[in-house]
Amino acid sequence: MAEAYNQEELIAGKHPVMEALRSGREINKIWIAEGAQKSLTQPITAEAKKNGIVVQFVDKRKLDSMVEGVQHQGVVAQAAAFAYVEIEDLLERARSRGETPFILLLDEIEDPHNLGSILRTAECTGVHGVIIPKRRAAGLTATVLKTSAGAAEHVPVARVTNLAQTIDRLKEEGVWIAGTDLSAPQDVYKTKFDLPLAIVIGNEGKGIGRLIKDKCDFLVKLPMLGQLNSLNASVAAGVLMYEVVRQRRSL
Repeated sequence: MAEAYNQEELIAGKHPVMEALRSGREINKIWIAEGAQKSLTQPITAEAKKNGIVVQFVDKRKLDSMVEGVQHQGVVAQAAAFAYVEIEDLLERARSRGETPFILLLDEIEDPHNLGSILRTAECTGVHGVIIPKRRAAGLTATVLKTSAGAAEHVPVARVTNLAQTIDRLKEEGVWIAGTDLSAPQDVYKTKFDLPLAIVIGNEGKGIGRLIKDKCDFLVKLPMLGQLNSLNASVAAGVLMYEVVRQRRSL
């Protein structure tokens, strides 16, 4: 009988697996395709040996079936179930660094590639953490970990039951909530972001839900100068994150 694997526990690709090893993530086992390029796999096998992790060489087709549709580069690791964090952990991360809180709230982002790309940019821009809902949203699957290029190992992710209640909790901690909306009166480049901030990024098709939009302290929009009236969710998130970085660095 074929073995069953939980996609949320599999990490695929040389770089994501190496980042997981370096970050101290608990790895149960690593599979490497027979005949895989040694220059790609040797650093992983060396790191695994140092940490006492079992490495098994298998037919590439086994890896194809384990992480179907994911470019694994001949390397797949089985990690302990991903450890989501609490909201307080995100706030404490900012406090411990002496930095103004900067958090992302993702309102039903469904495409794992978008989530992975957002996490990658979040890591590059110093975001203190990302909050995702448990329902109707992508979780930290093998595809997300691969797309994030290892960033998911370094950006804390909180998974919450109720995003609206989470916003209320953040407001109690002095965090301002900014939503993204095409009909917003404020241009993102004319808005001040030098304050404790959580930016809400909406669903790829529907945008931010009405309840969540009503809970935002203010809404902002990106200027659209072409024929299309929207950006990919991960691209829009990236523009907003770097605008926050630009403003904070110029202070």
